Amino acid sequence: MSTSGDLKTWYGRSTMLKRENFAIETIYVPVKRRGTLDPKRVEEIAQSMLVNGQTTPTLLRPDGARFVLIEGLHRLEAAKALGEKTIVGFRVDARKH
Repeated sequence: MSTSGDLKTWYGRSTMLKRENFAIETIYVPVKRRGTLDPKRVEEIAQSMLVNGQTTPTLLRPDGARFVLIEGLHRLEAAKALGEKTIVGFRVDARKH
């Protein structure tokens, strides 16, 4: 298969991700990721979410009855700060760290 064929396959796979709403209470944030939290960034994103809604989905991997946050800590915390019960994200298969 050619490189361009591989890229098409790769892009074809990535476009198959479907946006889902995830209950915030079911999302686990790994300890290492929590250490990168910037409250000022959370406030900026929360203000943006009030005006534009959530424009970028989070990435979450299933882990039993919960989901582990892969990407989107500041978006998640901004949604919590706004009192949201759900957040938009993509369910992905990712290896455990």
